[in-house]
Amino acid sequence: MQQKVISVLSFFVLSSLLPQGIGNQPNIVLLFADDLGYGDLSYYGHPTSNTTNLDTLASQGLVFSQFYTASPVCSPSRAAILTGRLQTRTGVWPGVFVPPNKGGLPHNETTIAEMLKPLGYKSAIVGKWHLGVGENGNFLPTNHGFDYYMGIPYSHDMCPCPICFYPNAGCLSGCDRAYSPCPIFENDKIVQQPADFTHMALKYSGAATSFIKSNAASKTPFFLYMAFQHTHKPQFSGQEFVNSSIRGPFGDSLSELDWQVGEIMEALHESGVSDDTFVFFTADNGPSLHMGPHGGNGGLLRCGKGTTWEGGQREAAIAWWPNMISPGRTASLAATVDLLPTIAKITGATKPNVSLDGYDMSPILFHSKPGLREAYFYYPKNPDPSKGLYAVRNQQYKAHYYQEGSHCQNTYPDIVCRSNYSERAVDPPELYNLLNDPSEVYPIDGTSDEYKSVMAELNKLKDEFEKGMVWGESQMHAGSSSSLNPCASPGCTPFPSCCKTPPTEKWRNDLWHHTTSSHIP
Repeated sequence: MQQKVISVLSFFVLSSLLPQGIGNQPNIVLLFADDLGYGDLSYYGHPTSNTTNLDTLASQGLVFSQFYTASPVCSPSRAAILTGRLQTRTGVWPGVFVPPNKGGLPHNETTIAEMLKPLGYKSAIVGKWHLGVGENGNFLPTNHGFDYYMGIPYSHDMCPCPICFYPNAGCLSGCDRAYSPCPIFENDKIVQQPADFTHMALKYSGAATSFIKSNAASKTPFFLYMAFQHTHKPQFSGQEFVNSSIRGPFGDSLSELDWQVGEIMEALHESGVSDDTFVFFTADNGPSLHMGPHGGNGGLLRCGKGTTWEGGQREAAIAWWPNMISPGRTASLAATVDLLPTIAKITGATKPNVSLDGYDMSPILFHSKPGLREAYFYYPKNPDPSKGLYAVRNQQYKAHYYQEGSHCQNTYPDIVCRSNYSERAVDPPELYNLLNDPSEVYPIDGTSDEYKSVMAELNKLKDEFEKGMVWGESQMHAGSSSSLNPCASPGCTPFPSCCKTPPTEKWRNDLWHHTTSSHIP
């Protein structure tokens, strides 16, 4: 009872600072890009990217320079942003989900959508889920608190992908032909299979903006989780964006993502709810360097996706809320796991009664003060309880205890990033000062007093954290079955390549028009 009273009082104090709107319950919009590097946005320094809408968001919002995602690969990163818990706790390890997996995000985990539901929020996810499908779709978003879902439930390279660029140009990278064609779900029903990549961004944007407008009209607070398929391989783009960027196909894909951001922001403004909406943009992990010039760019950070170097987990991040968040930049340490407790604070929601890895970012966002986070812990793409953490950061110092390359061509100039750079223990650990060496190229002298005193503190921090980590049962080890490949035509042959929606289905024919689905709450 005492905790509940304190929570109510905290909300009253904060709500007195909130703009007047929908019952002082702000709308929440999370914009989550896929495989986007720290250096990919023009606002973060890329010389040939065209990201005018994200640049506007950044110029009007708070830009983070030291923001981290929970994992260097997709599924665990997505579990963490929705639950405020590291993947080792939720069981979303090792690696990522594939279509036939039996496991998924456990139902005893509380997502942001479930946390907000008692407050009357409507929640939607549009885009990439990648937290399991399971038998009879039991792990789909509508079974995790979301009222509406439209999207492909995993990465769009986990299926055959013959056409990526309008009108019929092929893809720049191979896709997995062992699985069924990419399905687009609406709630728990497959409404298009195979997915039409050349019009997908248009439909996704239509679903997202319709959700915003319908809830704004009914004065219902809402949570929109816009999980872009862009810019994961294979890159794709529609008619308006093919050959639109001097950066090439990746730039076209990024420009289409930026357009989607613009559509969402315009819908907020047109609906009259922009002043009542907290918007946060970031990405799930670093760039896919094995795509070479057709992949993302980590800027000055070392390596990329799949590694615990900074390029794998430090991300561009922008917070936006007119009259509440002052425009500017912050070097405060923050992370995707901090979003759930922050959203709980600004909405008055009750946080899940579990061990959370996140901190409320309110001091950073609303008071231009340093954040509560001083440390960050790096798990690899394939965590192993016998090895534990790969790296630990405390304030400006980061120590590497293990290193491993990943998702990078074996001709890449930096050998530690390469796919053939196998896992190895670093003994003694390498220590870097990330404030003056964000590229992690100048390790601190292991014989220096600085090294000895800092490592003593980091080793203690690491030991304490690992002792308190209770590993969740691995969902990736729950097994798989080919029969779980999503299929719009069950019983067809040859399975699973035969799976497709009938060409006469009305949704398929009308998919790419700006019509409002009757299923959008």
